[in-house]
Order: sequence, then structure tokens, then C-alpha cells
Amino acid sequence: MTLRSLLLLSTAASLTLASAPALAQTATPTELGEVIVTGSQVRQAPAYSGGQVATGGRVGLFGSLDVMDTPFSNTAYTEALARNQQAVSIGDVLQNDPTVRVSKGFGNFQELYVIRGFPVYSDDMTWNGLYGVLPRQFVAAELVERVEVFRGASAFLNGAAPGGSGVGGAFNLTPKRAGDAPLNRLTLGLEGGEALYAAGDFSRRFGADHAWGGRLNVVARDGEGEIDAQNNELQVIGLGLDHRGDRARFSADFGWQNHRIDAPRPAVTPGTAIPDAPSADSNFAQPWTYTDEEQRFGAVRGEFDLTGAITAWAAFGGRSGKEENVLANPNASATGALTANRFDNVREDTVWSGDVGVRMDLTTGPVDHRLVASASQVQLKSRNAWAGNFGGFAIGTLTDPVVIAPPANVSTSGDFDDPQITERSRTSSVAVADMMSLLDDRLLITVGARYQEIKTGSYSYADGAFASGYASDAITPVFAAVYKPSEQISLYANYAEALVPGTTAPTLANALVPGWGAVAVPVEITNAGEVLEPFRAEQVEVGVKYDTGSFGGTLSVFRMTLPSAFLSVTSNGTPGSATDLPQGVYSDGGEQENRGVELTVYGEPVEGLRLIGGATWLDTEIKRALNPALEGKSAIGVPEFQINANVEWDVPAVTGLTLEGRAVYTGSQAASADNTLELGSWTRFDAGVRYDFTAGDQPVTVRARVENIADEDQWVAVGGYPGSNYLTLGAPRTVRLSISTDF
Repeated sequence: MTLRSLLLLSTAASLTLASAPALAQTATPTELGEVIVTGSQVRQAPAYSGGQVATGGRVGLFGSLDVMDTPFSNTAYTEALARNQQAVSIGDVLQNDPTVRVSKGFGNFQELYVIRGFPVYSDDMTWNGLYGVLPRQFVAAELVERVEVFRGASAFLNGAAPGGSGVGGAFNLTPKRAGDAPLNRLTLGLEGGEALYAAGDFSRRFGADHAWGGRLNVVARDGEGEIDAQNNELQVIGLGLDHRGDRARFSADFGWQNHRIDAPRPAVTPGTAIPDAPSADSNFAQPWTYTDEEQRFGAVRGEFDLTGAITAWAAFGGRSGKEENVLANPNASATGALTANRFDNVREDTVWSGDVGVRMDLTTGPVDHRLVASASQVQLKSRNAWAGNFGGFAIGTLTDPVVIAPPANVSTSGDFDDPQITERSRTSSVAVADMMSLLDDRLLITVGARYQEIKTGSYSYADGAFASGYASDAITPVFAAVYKPSEQISLYANYAEALVPGTTAPTLANALVPGWGAVAVPVEITNAGEVLEPFRAEQVEVGVKYDTGSFGGTLSVFRMTLPSAFLSVTSNGTPGSATDLPQGVYSDGGEQENRGVELTVYGEPVEGLRLIGGATWLDTEIKRALNPALEGKSAIGVPEFQINANVEWDVPAVTGLTLEGRAVYTGSQAASADNTLELGSWTRFDAGVRYDFTAGDQPVTVRARVENIADEDQWVAVGGYPGSNYLTLGAPRTVRLSISTDF
């Protein structure tokens, strides 16, 4: 679908909605008119003072909770913030969060988010509470009403992420909803040199008491931005329907997203030293590389008040996705010399996700209870094929790349026209919880547990034959408390766990063995083939929240430990013997410990002055590892210190004029497992201006924004995929301009 055709579609949609019965109000920017119902699975929290964050967010099976009632650290960023900052993706919105850093996937161009030192893959985000439904590598910002950040282990609240990430936190995206006022909004924009942008956002409410609502978003981006020769093409359609009833509430959301990047600038894997960062607008991609994904997705969710005290809910969603990639991600020497391989792949995903539950309120003596029970399941079927040439071709240097003809693929597995099923997974769980309220709601105590089963199977790329499988289960508890000594202060504490699928013990593993010298030697695994239990990350956290109604924040202190594979040598064998090898037991005895302090602030402390920001201090240590030489080292790609500060100011002397500035600081981080390589700290400054005025009785907003004002050339991330140390080059100075009107 071209930019022109999408513009025609948006115009047709606006005319269609405009012909519907309008409300009495004139067309003004839509705001959610609902008041949050605590625990609702459909309704969401209203915006906080300043409109950049919300007063609450989704907390797993508990539904929507006010921030001050939530025994965890969380922030929900609004659609208004994303729109005013001209955000392209969810990663752009998360650049505001002092606890999150954005990276890329392993060998691809997936957005990946690091929180509390652990990655969350974009396909492990939830869509209105459902796993697996969102597009896998990239989600357009125009699709969402809220970007909800949950910090910490969440296996009890949400279930284990099916992709195996989400140890340090979780992200939930909520769809846009029709507000009380009708909306017809068109936006045109320009990014960098040639990239054009067009979007339409239309909504209406219908029926008695305007109980039914519909909201349509259409988006198109196309052209070369500030990165040389990199062309981005994006088309998005999102449709959200909802019903607001006294006893029944319902929503249905459907989306289509097509995203292609030609000559995408790749990540770089360093060798013995980190090379100097090249110019931020340079591109060392081969022109024949590309990534292309098309995703169709949708979800329906409803809840019904069976009685005044009992509510049942159900949700169901799915995704059908196709991806094609031709990649040549390079390795770089200390001097910046590049070598690359060619790797092609296709992937087709089919995902189904469901969630049902019931909550009941009751009172026993002085204690009010909210009892919740839920069951959920996510099923994935993936088809794949790949081909490649791994000859290590020289392609120049970071500062002087050389274009080569596409090397012929010499290895292949699977049929690109008809890929075989190579992966199946099913993640199922049942959870129960009791949220107790005492002392006139000043003390909230939560206890609960989730039983979870994880089953996976891998199959041959060539013929689809079964290759290996994994099946295990675990029970993850939660204990949490909130105490509110005043209306402005909440003290909270929690113990929670996260789950990562375990591994299967191999036949042999290399290890250092006394008497065999300083080189690792093969060790026979006596429990070969045993499937280890899921690795449990354990979290203990305490914190304090402050809320004046116009300005708030959270200060939290936490400690997390994550087991990993470990080899215990039980027999040294005979040194030098080819037959009497050492023996050992493969277990989950490895451990990584992350400790940290987080501060987040938000709100409008003075009328016309809005703030978002905070800081994170994080210390990681490998306590025990398969390789003893790594013990005591820091984990790859985890900054020691992070600071964010975003300020918006409405200029009093000029009605409608707003100035905005943002500073992002990221401290040094380990760039190799043995910590001999380190990525230095970096800082980025952004600034923006917008002007709201009326032209011909129609509201108009003009926005201009510059990111990376100083045009710094800097590596901004290391890895993201566990154990990998690929480098991501920061974006160059980027200018975004847009004009939008509501009519």
C-alpha cells in the first residue's frame, strides 16, 4: 500500500465517520472520558496532571489499579506524549523512561528493551493483557493509547513471557479508544531529508448514551531519513471498537502493519577492542540487504458483572505474521575493518492467545477481600527456512564501507516458498490471588500463586521432523503489601518471581578441571538429557510513592537473582586420558545478581511546567557460571547509571506555544563477558517546539523536534540478547516536522 493510497483511505474513513451522527460537542482533541473502575479488565486509568502519564495501569490479572494502590513500580505513558514527541515506535516512547534502554534483537532489527538489566523482546509485550498478539519486531506508536511500564518480576501477574524474556519487567500496550467528543484528525510530517509521514485518527461514539465507540487509525511513512541510503516504509491500519455498559464492557481491536527497511544499518560485533564510532549518519549496510514484515493481529476482551460483587472476564486474540530478511551484519576489528556473512531467512508465525477469569469482592470481619482467579494460554506455531554464505567477506571499514555483489548462498535449510514448521510452543497457567484491604484501605496485602506449564518443540528446517522438545512446570508465588500513612504517601514491598524456560542437559560440556591444565576439557554429563526446571528469577523490592495530585514519583530499591546453567564436576577422571574423562552434573546452579535503586518523577508541579524523568543505579554480578573465569564479572550491556530528564514549558507570553527539552545519560557498560571491553558513557540532548492555534475555526498544531542536537557519534547499546555483545550506533541529528488539524 503506497503513501498516496493510504491518504485516500484516511480521507474516505474521515468522510464515513463524519457522516455518522455527531455528538453535540464540537470536534476537539479526544480525551478518555471514563473514570477507572479498580480491577477492570477493559477500562483504563485516566491521565494524570499534565497529560503525559496516567494515574494507573494494568497490573496483570488484577486489571487496572491506581499507582498508589500498586505494590510495584509502574508508569503508563499516554498517547498525547507520544503524539507531541512525534514518536514513530514504542521504543521512541520508552526513551522517556529512566529505567529502560532500547537496543536491537540478535542479528535482526527487532526493537528490544532492557529493564533492570534484563531484556524484554518486543514480541513479549502484551496487548491489552494478552501475550503474543503484537507485531513481532516493531510496533507503531500510533496504535496505542498507553505504553505501560511494569518494573520487576511478573510471572505471577502476567505469566511467563512466551519468548523467554521479561525477567526484569513487562510492557503492556493498550489500544486507542473513542473519547466522548468526536475526532477527525489529519497529520502530515517530514523526517530528515526525504521521509514523509501521513496519519489519520478518527473516532465516534454511537447508540444510547453513546455506549458504543469506534476509533480508526491509518498511518504511512516512506522515504530516506537522516541515515544515508536507509529507506523506511511503514503502513498501519488499526481499528478499535468498544462498548461501555453498566454491567457489560467489551472491546475489539484489529490491526495490520507492514514494515520494510531497505539497506538497514546493522549492529556491529567487536573483536579484541571497541572501534571508534563512525559518523552517526553513515551507513555500512550492503544495499542488497533488507528486512520486511507484515503482521495481522487482533483481540477481543469483555467483562460482565454477574452481581454487584462478582465480575467475570474473557479475552481472545491472535496474530498471523510473515517476515523476510536478507542480512549481512558485520564483525569489526579494533581499527574498524569489517567482515560480514550473508544470511537470508523467512518466517511465518501463527499465534493464539486467551485469558479468562473471575474476581469477587467480599468482607470477613475487618478485612475486605478481592479474590481473583484466572487461566491463560498462548500457542505459537512458527515456520522457517534459511540460507546463507558464511565466508567472511571483507566490506571495507566503518568509515569507508565497500559495496560487494551479493554472495551466492552456499548453505540452505528449508523451502523459502513453503517453509516447514520448525517451532511449536504452548504456555499455560492458572492463577489465584487475594488482595486484602485493612485499616480503612490504608493497608493492602496481596498473596497469590500461579501454576504454569511450558511446552516447546523444535523441528527440522529441511523436512519438519521432530528434533527436540521441552516440557516443565512451576509454581510462582507473590507476596506484596502497600501501606498508606497519608493520602500522599504509599510505602510498598514485594516478593515476586520471573520464569525462563530451563535447558536440557547435554552429553558433554567443557570446563576447567583440576589436574587437566589451564584449558577447558570435555566433561561427561551424568544427567544428560534431563530437562531442567524453569529458571526462577527471585525479586525482593521495597519502595515509596509520593503523589500530590499534580506531581508524583517513586523511589524503589530491589535485588534480583536469576539462575543459569551450571556444571558441577563430580569426578576428575584421569588427566590426559582419552577414555577416562571427567564427569559432572548439569544443573541450574549458575546465578546472576542484579541490585538497583530507581527514581521516577512525573507530573505538572507548576501550571504549564511538565516533568518526566528520574535515575537508575544498577549493579550486576555473575555469582556462579559455567565458566568460573566469569564469576564476579558484570553482565554484558547493563549500564551502571542512567538519567532521564524531560521538561515541557508552556510559554506564558505566547498562547499555544510550548517548548520541550530532553536529556538522556547512559553510563558505562560491559561489552564482553570477561569485562575486558567496556562501552563508555554517552549523553543525548533533544529539543522540540509546538504551537497550537486556530485557522478558520479549526484547531491546528505545528510541531518541530530535533533529536541528538549535538549530532554525537556514539555507540549507544551493547547486546540485549543474553551473552551477545553487538554494538548499536546512535541515530544522527534527526529533525521531525509535522502539522495536524482536527476538523
